[in-house]
Amino acid sequence: MALPTFWRSRLEDVDDAVHSATRGDVSVLTRSPGSRPVYLVRYGTRSIRRGSANYNSAAGARDSRHYADKPADAPPSLLLIGPVHGQEVENIVGIVNLIHVAEAGVDLRGRAWDRLRQLIDACHLLIVPVGNPDGRARCPYESFVGVSVDEMTRVGQGTRQDGSLYGWPGAKQRHPMVGDVGLLGAYFNDQGINPMHDEFFAPMVSETKALLDLARDEAPDYLLNLHSHGTVPQVLRTAYVPHLHKRIEADFARRLYERYDREGLPSGQPFEPVPDGEELPLPSFNLTSALHHVCGGVSMLYECSQGLVEYVRVSHDDILNLELLLFEEWLAFAVEHPDPRRSYEVR
Repeated sequence: MALPTFWRSRLEDVDDAVHSATRGDVSVLTRSPGSRPVYLVRYGTRSIRRGSANYNSAAGARDSRHYADKPADAPPSLLLIGPVHGQEVENIVGIVNLIHVAEAGVDLRGRAWDRLRQLIDACHLLIVPVGNPDGRARCPYESFVGVSVDEMTRVGQGTRQDGSLYGWPGAKQRHPMVGDVGLLGAYFNDQGINPMHDEFFAPMVSETKALLDLARDEAPDYLLNLHSHGTVPQVLRTAYVPHLHKRIEADFARRLYERYDREGLPSGQPFEPVPDGEELPLPSFNLTSALHHVCGGVSMLYECSQGLVEYVRVSHDDILNLELLLFEEWLAFAVEHPDPRRSYEVR
């Protein structure tokens, strides 16, 4: 299948996007075990004032301003993290097009996104285009539209030495993914680490440490961890975070799904916050959870639809619209609620 010209999901496409940026400030956060750059693109000006304590201690002092504060009129700060699972390429397409909107006001189809561009200009936006470049480099697909779930599973989660699929959640039963490995899945970096399940109190790889350090240093108000799966696009519940943040997450998900419905796109179902660990199996404390605990921001995870043949049928155009509408609604939500550590009116 010939891919549309706007579909830019390769590491080379990320290189082109970041090296072409003139409005955004580009740096390299770290390098992966495979010596690939993990980029950071910054739009807007940092206005945070670091305090005298880390976030955990400031929470103990009952005032987050001991960790970080900002002027009352400061823009919201947001951290967008591109795929830490290398086969979830849809999010690279979304971010490359987002950078193009930030730079030129239009996506790579030539469609204008005036409101999105205005929102970018109203925020301090940090973008990590790819969280796991090693995994992306090993993924042979540029798109999974029309691909079978078994093939995506083989490429994404890998195989045992006998060729059998690890699948989900089997791919999480061995970590690091070493030993009985035939094909190392794109879930993992070149050391076999799945960044979603690193040791967050003692990170095993530089990519995880760099993301946690970035969140700690920048104190973003909102964080969004981008993923993909076969079913409808969804905001997943984040475990082991304050109930208020669960409420904010549910409010944002409802808003996003309403926008998708208006645009004729598939969407998940609104949800209510639930307590963690009331029954077995217990939820995991993953990267999305850990990011909250180093900075106190509202940390969420989004799953885009991949267009797998057995599941939700979406086109390449649909996927790009899902991504850019997500970014527009996320930024708008942050502008309306710019300091969730200090105040938030629950719906």
